[in-house]
Amino acid sequence: MLNRRTMLTGTAAAVAGAAVTQTGLAPTRAAAAGTGAGAEAGAGAPAAVTVLPDDPRYADLVVGNNTRWVGRPESVRIVHTTEQVVQTVQEAVRAGKRISIRGGGHCYADFVYNPDVRVVIDMTAMDQVGYDEQRKAFVVEAGATLLHVYESLYKGWGVALPGGMCYSVGVGGHISGGGYGMLSRRHGLTIDHLYAVEVVVVNADGTARAVVATREAGDPNRDLWWAHTGGGGGNYGVITRYWFRSPEATGSDPAKQLMHPPKDVYVSAISLPWSKLDKARFATLVKNFGTWHEKNGSPDSPYASLCSFLMINHRANNSIGLLTQMDATVPDAEKLINAYVASITSALGVKAEPLTSAVGEQGPMPDFFTPQRVPWLASVRFLGTNNPTLTNPTLRGIHKSAYLRKGFNDAQIAALYKHLTRTDLQNPSSMVVLLSYGGKINTVRPGDTASAQRDSIFKGLFQSFWPDKNQDPQNLAWTREVYADVFASTGGYPVPGPAADGCYINYPDSDITDPQQNKSGVPWTTLYYKDNYPRLQRVKAAYDPGNVFRHSQSIALPKQ
Repeated sequence: MLNRRTMLTGTAAAVAGAAVTQTGLAPTRAAAAGTGAGAEAGAGAPAAVTVLPDDPRYADLVVGNNTRWVGRPESVRIVHTTEQVVQTVQEAVRAGKRISIRGGGHCYADFVYNPDVRVVIDMTAMDQVGYDEQRKAFVVEAGATLLHVYESLYKGWGVALPGGMCYSVGVGGHISGGGYGMLSRRHGLTIDHLYAVEVVVVNADGTARAVVATREAGDPNRDLWWAHTGGGGGNYGVITRYWFRSPEATGSDPAKQLMHPPKDVYVSAISLPWSKLDKARFATLVKNFGTWHEKNGSPDSPYASLCSFLMINHRANNSIGLLTQMDATVPDAEKLINAYVASITSALGVKAEPLTSAVGEQGPMPDFFTPQRVPWLASVRFLGTNNPTLTNPTLRGIHKSAYLRKGFNDAQIAALYKHLTRTDLQNPSSMVVLLSYGGKINTVRPGDTASAQRDSIFKGLFQSFWPDKNQDPQNLAWTREVYADVFASTGGYPVPGPAADGCYINYPDSDITDPQQNKSGVPWTTLYYKDNYPRLQRVKAAYDPGNVFRHSQSIALPKQ
């Protein structure tokens, strides 16, 4: 939703010329782009807030969505401006205190909250969205959450980003890791629209400064921009804001600088009862999903705007769900989405039912058993908030990912079936979710951005959610075992090759660095970054030579 800190949205866009400076927000003491000590995000901005362990607010600020990871920092600093970030980083560096950065709190691993961190920089108060006339780009502060960004951009200018579904994900980490969502098959990844990034970095002499890096060929900081197009968060510095402009944009009209979402979309949600799915029918379902995506991955396909999630919960959930969205303005869109659902389900001999209970991460959606045409922004709000895992303050989780170039083979499907029907685990929130990929995402060369996986057709997300620490062992074991069995032929991980292409850094896997779990012999850095990792290391050496910004899976400095 729009809030009091949102800038230049709606009718306020008319005063853009008066309100925007070179840095893209309100008048400031802006430093020279790329070299200065940072800039105020707004005149009269509130002072940074320091929260200490005895403060009643502390407990809310040292844990994210996954309560497996709880921090014990000396302080949490809630910042409002780039200048405050520079000051906070400088103080921490001088005191030799370990830093981490919180955006939306959705990190699946311990990158933000771990015992080594002494200062957490909380970016959530930096949530402005505006338009920068000089750069001809939309500027988004790194603490903004996805739904706020979508509403601000669409209400203000009719534009959007092809970002993720979950409403409360923070853009800081989401964008830097690649940024994928339901519009990506049509419009690419979010980073394919990234024009510039502002990052607070630390020089070799320990001096903190703010750097603006753009995709312009002549920008001396272009490599820093490139590193934030899929290199992951928390590696180079504190991201304070992003600028977005689509590569093909021309002119100076803000409404023509970024992609336009569909006016309306069709949304379909069906349920398939586990009680009707034997091993053969289950295999047919999973094969159908893979085969369809193998045949319909082209960016010029009539299905390029279709995105679908096959949500395969453990049998304890009682059902499997298929959630699908498609641009309703495409010719014959309703016919196409119905044909898609039929192609996945009709050969099963099982009657689909309304989705009347939670499946995958989604809550019930019975009204969408027949595809419903709804305005795009209404669909974003509904799908983004219809997710009980985002608001449960007790939730614990484990997550593993895979990029898939082909559908699963018979052995992999048999492994899925074995583990999803096991009786020693009865968790309805243990699942494997298959997510549409491909389309325009795959028109970008692997080295043009740091996001190297550019020819996959769908992704896999293997995960469990549970509320009680005492349930950790069985849930961790189940998720590890189903994942290891599905990718048993390549050492338990989706090694890049003919059928798979590694893992997604925005679904970080806390086991990937453990040789007892990752028996593939392929480094975790290759699984995430493939051939782009050495270049990411060189950027690290240039902008964080002291390794100030680090976590359990951060980019390492090159070996001397």
